[in-house]
Amino acid sequence: MYYHEQGRDAMRLVNYRILFREEPEGGYTVIVPALPGCVTFGETVDEAIAMAREAVEVYIESLREKGEEVPAEEGYLEYRLTVEVPG
Repeated sequence: MYYHEQGRDAMRLVNYRILFREEPEGGYTVIVPALPGCVTFGETVDEAIAMAREAVEVYIESLREKGEEVPAEEGYLEYRLTVEVPG
């Protein structure tokens, strides 16, 4: 995390992992695992990234308005699990 001062409010930069799912009809659904229910869509990868940034900003704004803590991804452990699925 990176902190800097802006006016009276301290700002911090927080990184969020986003996951893309290519949709059969086209475009990409994007989820933000650290923010439950934060899901968006874009026609291209670039548009999906822009939409994800906007969705995260709105999500965080909503948390702050409710006085809730803004989660960060620290402490997450990521692992890719492979399983056999009958063909």
